[in-house]
Amino acid sequence: MGTWAVDAFGNDYAQDWAQDLHETSNLDAVEDTLNAVLQAPPGELEAPYAAEALVAIEVLARLQGKGGARGDDSAAVDQWVDARKAKGKPVKPRTDLVDKAAQALERILSPDSELRQLWEESEHYADWRAAVDDLTSRLSA
Repeated sequence: MGTWAVDAFGNDYAQDWAQDLHETSNLDAVEDTLNAVLQAPPGELEAPYAAEALVAIEVLARLQGKGGARGDDSAAVDQWVDARKAKGKPVKPRTDLVDKAAQALERILSPDSELRQLWEESEHYADWRAAVDDLTSRLSA
């Protein structure tokens, strides 16, 4: 995986997922992505699924008006969210979807998460963990 930042958007999986989001106008892609994380067998949460789920969770946070920093890496998601808001009827995430996102975050931070393991092996684990904790707090705030 090409990674250049600790935030949810700073990797190839996230960027590909964000581009694919533009093919839909609802939250089906977000829910499918969260389900992939939640349905992964114990001990087998692969890094690509976790990386995509972090971006899906950013979508939910942004739709709730709790977005993080905007930049070039987040542009595809920000454009999608802004388009939903521009129509005058923002797509408000269902409560059960936000609950799934919180459960997915727990799974991504668990010891069986390959993404967590990869970050733990790097010198940037503390920064990655802080970014995920920030996303968690924005989602639940």
